[in-house]
Amino acid sequence: MGFFIFLPLILPLTAWPIARLAEQHLHPRAATRLLTAMAAVMALCSTVCLALLMVVGTAQLPGNPLPDGWSDPEVRAAVPYDEIAGKVAIPALFAVAAVCVRTAWRHFRLRRRAHRALTGLPSTEVAVLRDDTPYAYALPGARRDRIVVTTALLGSLDPGERRALFAHERAHLTARHHRYLLTVQLAARANPFLRPLSTAVSYTTERWADEEAAAVIGSRRTVARAIGKAALLSRGAPVPALAGFTGLASFAAPGPIPRRVAALLGPAPLIRDWPPVFTAVGFAAWGAAAGTAVSAMSSANSAVTMFIILHAATPL
Repeated sequence: MGFFIFLPLILPLTAWPIARLAEQHLHPRAATRLLTAMAAVMALCSTVCLALLMVVGTAQLPGNPLPDGWSDPEVRAAVPYDEIAGKVAIPALFAVAAVCVRTAWRHFRLRRRAHRALTGLPSTEVAVLRDDTPYAYALPGARRDRIVVTTALLGSLDPGERRALFAHERAHLTARHHRYLLTVQLAARANPFLRPLSTAVSYTTERWADEEAAAVIGSRRTVARAIGKAALLSRGAPVPALAGFTGLASFAAPGPIPRRVAALLGPAPLIRDWPPVFTAVGFAAWGAAAGTAVSAMSSANSAVTMFIILHAATPL
């Protein structure tokens, strides 16, 4: 097993180049799916290796509940620097589990709060809130998806821009963007090296919805104008926490807005599932794919090897 058990913990670094290049050179749909898949696999692999290291560390503690044979020198010899790595892995894995549970719980709690806030309103697809703060968001539901928008934002947009807003939010709901976002958020909690992928997916899901909205209403310029106007209206406005779902509420964030508007004012991105090989984004994609594959093989090899060693060390 040796040092291979540590590889999945650092191999997410190989995905950093594709995280930025995918935003710029891939269709947003392809970029979202690619980055989410890589983040999920790498996070799972690094968590598996942390669990294996924790077993070695726990077996060294006095009074541990594990079989005595698991603390034999043969088991510890399978992991380099077993005493340090094993004991560090114990709090690390508990921290990963705690922060992932907290993230998932917060996500579902916000969804419940958002649905409760709509109690008493007509059960239509679009829920209009009387609020002086301009924001909108897509709210997925177990029975019905809804679009939430305030009167302040609706009153500031012309009919074409309203169509763009609703098309954007429907695209979020139809493509289930909240699942991609939750997946990469959990992955980033499991391994901090995956945070660039989480940030990139937050952007590409918005770009994906932008492109779908432009295709529906037939005007990229109208969508760009709606994004820019919503961003100006929301500047400095205290957006409620419930608006943290994917949607036009994110237009208030100053970072990606100019890039999204510039992308919409340019030609539509080419639709391809994988970039050309002999390009910067192609090399980055293959490098990230190789890192993901090596991470999967390393974690699988470590898990099988550890199982065999522990089985042999366990007294019958």
